[in-house]
Amino acid sequence: MSEPTEPRPEGPIRVLLADDDRLVRAGIAGILATADGIEVTAQADDGAAALELARARLLDVVLLDIQMPRLDGIRTLERLQQAEMAVPVAMLTTFSDEHYIAEAVRLGALGFFLKSDDPHHLIAGVRALAGGGAAFSPRVARWLIRRQAPARVDRSLRAQALVQGLTDRQRDVLAGVGQGLSNAQIAASLHLAEGTVKQYLRSLFTALGTENRVQAALIAYEAGLGPDR
Repeated sequence: MSEPTEPRPEGPIRVLLADDDRLVRAGIAGILATADGIEVTAQADDGAAALELARARLLDVVLLDIQMPRLDGIRTLERLQQAEMAVPVAMLTTFSDEHYIAEAVRLGALGFFLKSDDPHHLIAGVRALAGGGAAFSPRVARWLIRRQAPARVDRSLRAQALVQGLTDRQRDVLAGVGQGLSNAQIAASLHLAEGTVKQYLRSLFTALGTENRVQAALIAYEAGLGPDR
């Protein structure tokens, strides 16, 4: 399961940014450069270069464009997971990439951001990922939930049934996951130790039949525990 077990070291959040569009890459790097405590320490124009950089550097967050030459973002994510690199990965996407999203979730992506998102969403998302959380912009969250509109009611009912089987504390933790909170933020809001939150998350993943925080967050959203739609 994709759950960080160690707190990140003190210092700025080190980000690897991979996108084959030089202007988009410069724009995203510029946005992150305005934020205190975030540094884009490596940039790549395709997935193969991103893999090499990820193996050579200490990183806290990886941002991958879904569509890139040589090696696309999905296959890069897959190889990062196969190498068991304990670094959270978020996908940079457009609405035209819809058919890739489910595969990215399955492979363990912990964040999804639209390239046209409000800069504050991107900055907050990078911080959440570095802190052990999952993050996706509100528009991406709505898109992920609604991309199979005919099955939406069934998914909502299934999610509500799954949540009904949780304890009150598990539901509280799941709500925090649905809001994109990190383990530390959930612990503070519920007056728990961070290690206790991690234990709840393990039991939650088992109870919900999920493999990572994004899958759990989507269930929270479908059950009405996530942020306002």
